[in-house]
Amino acid sequence: MQAVQRPTASDNAGSGKRTPVKAAIASFMGSAVEYYDFFIFGSAAALIFPHIFFPDTSTNAAVMSLATFGFAYVARPIGAIFVGHFGDRIGRQKVLMFTLLLMGASTFLIGCLPTFDQVGWLSPILLVFARLCQGLSAAGEQAGASSMSLEHAPDNRRSFFTSWTLTGTQGGQILAALIFIPVVALPDDIKYGIGWRIPFWLSAVVVIVTFFIRRSLHETPEFEEAKKNNEIAKLPLAVLLKFHWKDVLRVIFCAFIAAVSTVYGTLAISYGKTIGNMDESITLWLVVAGNVGALFTQPLFGMLADKIGRKPVFIYGALGSAAFMPFYLRSMESDNALLQFSLSVLVFSCAYAAANAVWPSFYAEMFSSQVRFSGLAIGTQIGFLMAGFAPSIVAALGGLEANGWVQISIFTAVISLISTVAAMTAHETYRVPTHELGRKVEKVAS
Repeated sequence: MQAVQRPTASDNAGSGKRTPVKAAIASFMGSAVEYYDFFIFGSAAALIFPHIFFPDTSTNAAVMSLATFGFAYVARPIGAIFVGHFGDRIGRQKVLMFTLLLMGASTFLIGCLPTFDQVGWLSPILLVFARLCQGLSAAGEQAGASSMSLEHAPDNRRSFFTSWTLTGTQGGQILAALIFIPVVALPDDIKYGIGWRIPFWLSAVVVIVTFFIRRSLHETPEFEEAKKNNEIAKLPLAVLLKFHWKDVLRVIFCAFIAAVSTVYGTLAISYGKTIGNMDESITLWLVVAGNVGALFTQPLFGMLADKIGRKPVFIYGALGSAAFMPFYLRSMESDNALLQFSLSVLVFSCAYAAANAVWPSFYAEMFSSQVRFSGLAIGTQIGFLMAGFAPSIVAALGGLEANGWVQISIFTAVISLISTVAAMTAHETYRVPTHELGRKVEKVAS
């Protein structure tokens, strides 16, 4: 451990200095904005869109609405190739500015869409198009922010600083839920009229604030060093697939764990409303409670991963999520609010948050700076397809029917086990200096 605490050549790489705190703040804020926008859509897909963008309010409408949530994940792998290429070619910071503006514009326009009663099937078509644009943006956000934070961080604290990228996503989800709580409390004519649009329009404000924060962040020393030494790959994808195809596959299967988040934040609130007859605002408060807890636990899990390694913390998070999810779902059929909130915090803040905090460093450390953005983006976004369609898949299998907690729990257990097995095949990298990560492609001709 002492070796990684001493300064290395990578600590002064490139023409710029490391600014880990500034990079972490910029990543936190950028991710918060991106995932405020992203999860606003998830809340609306569960509670609002079945009533206004589809021809009936039956289970079919709920399934179709949840499917629109998943369409963004179809665009993500395509966007990952495009965004990852430029992230490794022209730099992390420039691409992160693009993803921020695209997400903000897409979200604002969703708030302007006509309903099914106004234009028929054109309405959900436009909704899907805007959702695809959100997906293109999100494809590069976490990969870019994670790469940025990791390459600015000192070698012995990479997991802690990169954990703030995902902590930002929790902040975004908290904000999204808090915005929607007063919306769902409105009378139906207002809620399904102008009320649901306001959270989407408010995204413009937070995008502007974050734009100025992110604009001041410098490019990473690792990327500047590669640029200085003429080690920027002309086609990062080719280098990635030649030297790191096993790592890409490993990240894909590890990334299945993200389905826990969408099951928790989208499907579970539909289950609580439909089967548990819970008030809509209470289901949203459960999400808030779990994510507030994660704001505190994720940095701690990041610190733990810097002490004992990425793999044990990630694996605990995956297996813990599978173990606690059934109890959380069953609590939604009870009238015990204390039990519901306690289990919400347990499953998300104390279990899933471990894997969520660690994966930015765990996955990113599998790649060199030459292909890190591409490898992280492509691997995660293909894996995240499981997360995107998890709510609609499980709903179609009866997850929103009586005893649907069984289907939801089995699904969570299977994807958690897959992620665990994939993580077990990875090399532990927490003691490897940043400049030595993925060295086998470092000298490849660009």
